[in-house]
Amino acid sequence: MADSLAIVKIDHCSVIITDVERSRRFYRDVLGLKEVYPPRTFDFVAVWFDLGDQHIHLLQKPQADTISARHFALRVLDIQAARRHFAKHGVPIQETTPIHGADRFFVHDPDGNRIEIIQWLRPYDSLENALQPKQKSN
Repeated sequence: MADSLAIVKIDHCSVIITDVERSRRFYRDVLGLKEVYPPRTFDFVAVWFDLGDQHIHLLQKPQADTISARHFALRVLDIQAARRHFAKHGVPIQETTPIHGADRFFVHDPDGNRIEIIQWLRPYDSLENALQPKQKSN
């Protein structure tokens, strides 16, 4: 067996929350995520949600994280349906910088944590996004 590190994907993302029931309603009822039991060995409050083979873990703390650009992204199949869904639930959306080949926006959970909602319209093309050399002016 080689001694190399073989990272294959992100396993989970942890988010700080201050009110368990308020956050549970948002992640379960608004985002539609499936709640699963956290490990019973935990001696702290945690609410886990399953996204297939990945999780989002909500960790209760007395104070929310400082608001920042930090976020996680949830991929959707229909970005326009997602916009309508959040509007129906009264969750404001924040449009953001475009990415070639994607449509995306941000929402915030009840504690102000940023969540990116993204639909990839085609695979990401790294070369398309490479910096172009500046043209010399005469």
